[in-house]
Amino acid sequence: MTPSRIRRLACTTCLRPQSACICCWVTPVEQAVEVLILQHPLEVDNPKGSARLLHLSLPRSRLVTGEVFDLPALLADLPGTRNASGSPKHNLLLYPQTPQNQPPGIAPLELAPGAVDDPARLRLVVLDGTWRKSRKMLYSNPLLQQLPRLTLQDVGASHYLIRKAHRPDQLSTLEATCAALAQLHGDAGLLQPLLGAFNNFVTQQMGYRTLRSTGSNHIPNN
Repeated sequence: MTPSRIRRLACTTCLRPQSACICCWVTPVEQAVEVLILQHPLEVDNPKGSARLLHLSLPRSRLVTGEVFDLPALLADLPGTRNASGSPKHNLLLYPQTPQNQPPGIAPLELAPGAVDDPARLRLVVLDGTWRKSRKMLYSNPLLQQLPRLTLQDVGASHYLIRKAHRPDQLSTLEATCAALAQLHGDAGLLQPLLGAFNNFVTQQMGYRTLRSTGSNHIPNN
């Protein structure tokens, strides 16, 4: 077997090279909100991406890759996902309010009164990509533009030190989703175990960067 084939051996769970597997950081967190992660294709093989770790850690999550999505199907309730009263899920887009960029005639809908009081009735839609790519995904999928949006409140500085950010409060997909879920549940500590694991993931990736800068021959092929 050639060295190139050895480097391509991947973990079947996290899909990363076995030498850079992140499964040890997977931290299952029980929470009530269903999470739908729409991932841009360029993020799939990005070793700095956090969406896969997020998905593996949230039992009530789905990860779908693409630029244009079959949203009616993705936003439909799966069998057994409605609450005890049989009420449908309320879809909520994790995205800043951008009225100045909103297409004419299209405005986000209002979330039904009382929906946030029951997190089990919510489905949080998350766009995983750079700001430019996520904005393109938003405009390529008109149904996304009509969803009520969740804007994060009192967000601190990001710990996502392995990717360049224009502002300290620009969060990774995992950090933003954890902040949103904590906000929806009214429990600031709910996702702390996963955020702690994420910090360890970041440290791991920074270690790989240090190895590259020193020219080590034992660098995982991310």
